[in-house]
Amino acid sequence: MQLLTELYRQWRGTAPATIDRLAGAGSNRVYYRLTDAEGQSVVGCIGTSREENHAFIYLARHFAELQLPVPHVLAVSTDEQRYLQQDLGRTSLFDAIAEGRKAGGNYSDDEIRLLRQTIRQLPALQFAGARGLDFSQCYPQPAFDETGIMFDLNYFKYCYLKATGIDFHELKLEADFRQLSRDLLAEPFDSFMYRDFQARNVMLAGDTPFFIDFQGGRRGPFYYDLASFLWQASARYPDHLKRQLLDDYYAAAQAVVPTAQPGGITAMPTRDHFDRRLRLFVLFRTLQVLGAYGFRGYFEHKQHFIDSIPPALDNLRLLLSQDEWPYTYLVNVLKQVAETSSLIVRVFSFSYKKGIPEDESGNGGGYVFDCRSTHNPGRYEPYKQLTGLDEPVIRFLEDDGEILTFLESVYKLADAHVERYMQRGFTSLMFCFGCTGGQHRSVYCAQHLAEHIHRKYGIEVRLCHREQGISQVLK
Repeated sequence: MQLLTELYRQWRGTAPATIDRLAGAGSNRVYYRLTDAEGQSVVGCIGTSREENHAFIYLARHFAELQLPVPHVLAVSTDEQRYLQQDLGRTSLFDAIAEGRKAGGNYSDDEIRLLRQTIRQLPALQFAGARGLDFSQCYPQPAFDETGIMFDLNYFKYCYLKATGIDFHELKLEADFRQLSRDLLAEPFDSFMYRDFQARNVMLAGDTPFFIDFQGGRRGPFYYDLASFLWQASARYPDHLKRQLLDDYYAAAQAVVPTAQPGGITAMPTRDHFDRRLRLFVLFRTLQVLGAYGFRGYFEHKQHFIDSIPPALDNLRLLLSQDEWPYTYLVNVLKQVAETSSLIVRVFSFSYKKGIPEDESGNGGGYVFDCRSTHNPGRYEPYKQLTGLDEPVIRFLEDDGEILTFLESVYKLADAHVERYMQRGFTSLMFCFGCTGGQHRSVYCAQHLAEHIHRKYGIEVRLCHREQGISQVLK
């Protein structure tokens, strides 16, 4: 931080009046807003990878020389570990279209206008931006190639397929991966591929979109960025809006391509060819995203990424229903993926004396059922050392019958809730059963509901008899 402040002092001639750390980005780089006494601010970056920083600095300067909408680099440390760039404000496109995203893809006219402005600017970066660009400066590789494709496909295989327990024949899957890779590389390309083109990486200065975080870009097919942007899982862009944005992109690209660069493509492909090629990249991008969500969610236990899996699966289902694909084995595996639900149900038994279990998902909990109205076997000596998992207690409760009537109502409520959560793509649901000691009635009810849900819906159920120190995963 001290070195970044010194860089600012060298550039501005005085120390910043205030320094505020900005929200984290996807990489390990850290960003700060440095503001002077007059309120004028710049953004400072501290990076851990010199090569990544160098790529951004080189690309930003190259694009700025071509008058493309990117932040200007203002100062760079001699080791390129720190730099200052133009502050484009506080509003990203992601922020500006938040209401439409929250409404499940029902975007307002103003939000659509911003999306259209953004997509119309993309071809200039891709085609004009490639003019005179030294792709050897790109990081971590200069071009979209088979090595990178296979890395992403195997990321999907190991971080999503294996994590979800789907059975597959590794060699057959690998063969289809290689065919998909050949198909993705079937056409030459001379454009700049942004690689991470998404609403979070577009800043709005006034109403003008500016592109940021393009340091992972490289020479590659322009289709990739469209797939990345329009099929972003959480955005839920409706089909009619996707078509409109594709029309805008195609028209803008037709205007830019002929003047882009000598030796590059001289005309856009026909619209039919364009659409067919794009679908191939949408499939690839969907698998890549599922791999990333699987790693961040299942392995790093980050709830945001787990919550992003259902809309990504919606994209996959739509792809499988709309197109015929030549990758027979891969499609069979993907159909199994599409049929799975990522909903995880947590079921607890507990004692009211020790409080209701905390919600682990951060979603605010769920149902809490009070079992104390039913006949308590714990009042009788033969059952005091047993639990609701033991046969004598089970017989007592079922012969008495009160617990069965109680659970009939619970099952109806739980079934309706589970089904609705699965339909809506939710990822977490919680049921808790409490009784006096968390030993007999609550344990019986929690165990039976967990088995009922798992048996009926085939989804993962995480069961915890808290006071008994017993946990079980049904999957």
